[in-house]
Amino acid sequence: MMAAASYKSSQIMNFLSCIFFRRTMALKTYSTFVFLIATGISIADDGHHEMEEFLKRELSLSKPYQGVGSSSSSHWELMGDAMVTTEQIRLTSDMQSKQGAVWSRIPCHLRDWELQVHFKIHGQGKKNLNGDGLAIWYTKERMQKGPVFGNQDLFTGLGLFVDTYPNEEKQLEAQKTRYTTRTQRIFPYVLAMVGNGSISYDHERDGRPTELGGCSAMVRNLKHDTFLFIRYVRRRLTVMMDTDGQHEWRDCLDIPGVRLPQGYYFGASAITGDLSDNHDVISLKVYQLTVLRSEAEEDEEGDEITIPSVDNMDLLRMGENEEGWSSIAIFFTLLFSMLGFFLLIVVGLIVYSHWNENRRKRFY
Repeated sequence: MMAAASYKSSQIMNFLSCIFFRRTMALKTYSTFVFLIATGISIADDGHHEMEEFLKRELSLSKPYQGVGSSSSSHWELMGDAMVTTEQIRLTSDMQSKQGAVWSRIPCHLRDWELQVHFKIHGQGKKNLNGDGLAIWYTKERMQKGPVFGNQDLFTGLGLFVDTYPNEEKQLEAQKTRYTTRTQRIFPYVLAMVGNGSISYDHERDGRPTELGGCSAMVRNLKHDTFLFIRYVRRRLTVMMDTDGQHEWRDCLDIPGVRLPQGYYFGASAITGDLSDNHDVISLKVYQLTVLRSEAEEDEEGDEITIPSVDNMDLLRMGENEEGWSSIAIFFTLLFSMLGFFLLIVVGLIVYSHWNENRRKRFY
């Protein structure tokens, strides 16, 4: 009897083990199926946005800076007070009234590109007692001195400015006027501008009237490295920052409809006035991006761009004109709008009730 019971128990255990095994295998098969589907979707999605990058050494600037000099064989050329050291290209030293720049001699004929900038801004000045900042350029002109962070005004192309001194804020303080919460910018501030040769950079307002977008970035006197990431793909300008020392890119601006011609020059410049800083460029690395496009995209982007422009510039300026709308004004506007809406409902109900009452009286 005991043997029979043991045999039955063994059969039951085998039966349960078989069920468990089958369910486990089914679960594994299902999981594998789901994984393959997800992987396939991911691959398909990556394939749709497939992008490869190649470092263009002839367009890049990095240590030991062998391609920097005044000879015709050099790929990069210095201007003004800029100097080469073993560790960086120092555009300006921490002294008053300095300006310097470094410019590529080779034009960039890439359709889609990416620029990674390793830079450093540091000096003895305390907060808001330093200046003025540095700029990264992709422009038609090169090697031109001027007031826009050491480059000429009325430039043609793209300028990305790391502005470290709030000129407009200081003027408003002198006039005992304050920004609204919506329009105040915290410095240092990074902003982008596209010029067509006739648009002036408003230095007194820190470029606000022509700003495409921007972000605050604490970049001064940091112990870790700071980086800028500029990408131009499918007529879309994207800028990201790495200023926290965490090796993570942080979004700064993303503007579609930016039209930049090919054949312009990369460069970097900086300027000091009554206030100063060391403005250093450690590297400028240019990558060629190979982007897969559909036939529709090829047709849409087929026209050659001759003059830099931005498709949605009117919308950006519209936002600029609406600076006066404070949060309090918006709140009261919404409040009175809602009250007016409810008042219309109440009046409508009263009128309907009165009409319905008169209608009933006609039947009696």
